Amino acid sequence: MKKILVIRNDKIGDFMLAWPAFAMLKEAIPDSKIIALVPSYTKVLAELCPSIDKVIIDCGKTADKEAKKTLLTKIRAHQFDASICFFSDMYNASLVWNAGIKFRLAPATKLCQLLYNHRVIQRRSQSLKPEFEYNLDLVSAFLEKNGLKAKVPSAPYLSFSAETLQEQKKKLMTQMTLSQTQPWLFVHAGTGGSANNLDLEQYRDLIAGICNEKVFNILLTAGPGEEKKAAQLKSLLVDKGIYAVVYDKNDGLDDFTRSIACADVFIAGSTGPLHIAATLDVPTIGFFPAKRSATPLRWRPINSEDRHLAFSPPPDRRENVASDMSKIKINVILPDVMQFLRRII
Repeated sequence: MKKILVIRNDKIGDFMLAWPAFAMLKEAIPDSKIIALVPSYTKVLAELCPSIDKVIIDCGKTADKEAKKTLLTKIRAHQFDASICFFSDMYNASLVWNAGIKFRLAPATKLCQLLYNHRVIQRRSQSLKPEFEYNLDLVSAFLEKNGLKAKVPSAPYLSFSAETLQEQKKKLMTQMTLSQTQPWLFVHAGTGGSANNLDLEQYRDLIAGICNEKVFNILLTAGPGEEKKAAQLKSLLVDKGIYAVVYDKNDGLDDFTRSIACADVFIAGSTGPLHIAATLDVPTIGFFPAKRSATPLRWRPINSEDRHLAFSPPPDRRENVASDMSKIKINVILPDVMQFLRRII
C-alpha cells in the first residue's frame, strides 16, 4: 500500500476530526504517499497537515459532467493502491469504484456500501463515541487487513515553530493594539451555518464574568458573513466597560490558523474554528446541543482531554429543547469555566 487516497470532503470541523486518523495511517506506513481528496475550502488546512503528502481538490457532487470527468481522470492517473472514505455517500462510493481502486474501505452505510469491497460497521448515528474515534476505527481496520499494527496518536496534530508564533503575535499586536503581557482569549460567536451556538447576550455575560476575575486580551473572531455579529458583541461588551477587538480580517485560512495557535484559550460553539484550535492543542471551551447527533461526546475536539471543557443544555427527548442553547445558564457554568481557566493559564 504505497499510494492511498483518503476522502473527507465535507465541512471544516469534520475534516479536522480526521487528523488523528491521518496521523495513525502515516505513522504505521511512513513510506506511503497519502493523498487527500478535499473541497476547495479545506485545501489550505490539508496542505498544513503533516500526515498528508498531496491534496486533490474535489469538484463536488453538484459540479457539471465535464468537471467530474476531469476529477475521475486525475484520480485514475495516480493508480491508487487503496482508498479510505471517512465520509461515505453514493458520490464518494461511485468515485472510488469508477476510478478502479482495488482496495476500497468505508463505513457500511446504506446502499452505497455495495461499491466498497471492505466495510466497517459503525452506526455513527447512535453517537456512542467521538467522531474522531470512528475515523480511527476505519484506519485501524485498514491496517489490520494489511497485517500492520495501529498506534493511537496524541495531540498536538499541528504545530508551528516558536519563531513563527512570535512573528504572528507581533503582527496581531500591531494590527489590533494588543498587550503581550495579558493572556489572549479568542471568542468565536458565529455558527458557520452548521451548529447551534450561544446568543450574543450569553457570550457578553460569559466574557464579563471571566474579566471580573482576570484581565485578558479579548479577540472576537469572525468568518465570512459573521463580521456583523462580532461587531455587535463588541458593542455589548463596551456597554459593560470591557475592551475587545474584532478579528475579522486575515490573509487566508493558513494565516487565521497561525493566529489561533497564539491563543491561550479558544471559546466557541461546535464550529470549524473550535476544531482548528483543538488540532493545535489550544485549550478550548465549547458549547454543543444535547440532541444525539450533535452532543459534546460525538463532536468532542481532538485536543488533549484535560484541555477541553464542554457545555450543553440539559438532555431532553424533544429535539427542539435539546438544541435550545438558551438553557445554558452562564451564572451556573461560570464557576467551572473559571476553575478551568485558572488551571490552564
